[in-house]
Amino acid sequence: MEIALLHTHSLLRWLVVGFLVIAIIKSLSGWFGKKDFTKPDNIIALLLLSFTHLQLIAGFALYFMKGWSTQLTNMSDPIARFWGMEHGFTMIITIALITIGRIKSKKATESIQKHKKSVIFYSIALVLIIWAGIVKPMLLGKGLI
Repeated sequence: MEIALLHTHSLLRWLVVGFLVIAIIKSLSGWFGKKDFTKPDNIIALLLLSFTHLQLIAGFALYFMKGWSTQLTNMSDPIARFWGMEHGFTMIITIALITIGRIKSKKATESIQKHKKSVIFYSIALVLIIWAGIVKPMLLGKGLI
């Protein structure tokens, strides 16, 4: 069960990143091209939000099943600290940014504002995902941190 959940979490990661990049590119194009916020833009944002929240659920399940929650007492070990606290906390912030970006873009009345809000919130989220999901684990794995 734990292995399947880990694979699901890994697969969802790529769906989140993929839809996030697509949403940013489409919103940049809409913002600077002064295009309408269309139904496909809305569907991409909705799929991004859905996959992001599924990723959160899978992440929480892994966090408790793998025992990372018990590693919070070992803050001197950078790997335990990262998986026990930093990764999850950063990803929760990321999910909040994606959710806020979706809500703010949905509530905006003008298409340009919808695109602009999407770009801002989704871009910050992408930077955090790259840092806490790719760069820092690679640095930890190579003993650079």
